[in-house]
Amino acid sequence: MNKIFTLFLIFIVIVFSGCSTRGKKAYIKYSPPKTYSADKNSHSQNMDKKSYSHPTMKPYTIRGIKYYPSIAHVGDKFSGIASWYGPNFHGKLTSNGETYNMHDMTAAHKTLPMNTIVKVTNKSNGLTTVVRINDRGPFIATRIIDLSNAAAHKIKMVGAGTVPVAIEILGFQVRGKKTISPKKQLKSVPQEAQMANFAIQIGSFTNFNGALKTQELHDGLDGYKTIIKDIDNRDGSRSFKVWLSGFKSEQEARDYKAGSIFQNSFIVRDN
Repeated sequence: MNKIFTLFLIFIVIVFSGCSTRGKKAYIKYSPPKTYSADKNSHSQNMDKKSYSHPTMKPYTIRGIKYYPSIAHVGDKFSGIASWYGPNFHGKLTSNGETYNMHDMTAAHKTLPMNTIVKVTNKSNGLTTVVRINDRGPFIATRIIDLSNAAAHKIKMVGAGTVPVAIEILGFQVRGKKTISPKKQLKSVPQEAQMANFAIQIGSFTNFNGALKTQELHDGLDGYKTIIKDIDNRDGSRSFKVWLSGFKSEQEARDYKAGSIFQNSFIVRDN
């Protein structure tokens, strides 16, 4: 009887030991969202080495020139020289973290918000194509847009390499969508890339001196300024909140926060 009981105990220990092991193997360690930096594998290969998370509206510097992604409205029109890029970048990362596919209807622009939908007209032959902005560039004087290989074929400019074009903003694609919506659907999305003043709250103090030290420490960081907000609380107390301000859009503030020391801070609107 004792022998049977001993064997039963051994069996129980083995079973639970096996379950424990499988349980440990089943756990997946959490990893934060990936960030992307411009390197030799990116079309925007000369971008600052600092990593960003989807740098859609954050200012950036290429070859000593600082570019500021700008507000855009449906109906805005531009003219300039178009170029195209294809096989050498196929399968590599674009500036917003997508994988470049030269067969997709996409393009690179220096300052238009990511996911802006534009119509491109080849002035040499009148042919048009519609593309979505998902990359930064071209960083060559006089060039205004860099089309994917597929888009370049649509307006028959592959052989020429560069052509004069007219660009018209049609709309702004819904976040997460990579295909271009029909024109009637684009009319239902916002008609401009909204931009306003936003800030990141980097500190909150009951003592003014603490707020002042934080303000002085970070003022001018990456071109942004710090301000102190004197807040009267409902309980009659006061608090001094330090904001890093000067962001022209919520997305710019999010992009900056994701790649900075203020990842645990939150974004506020600076009215």
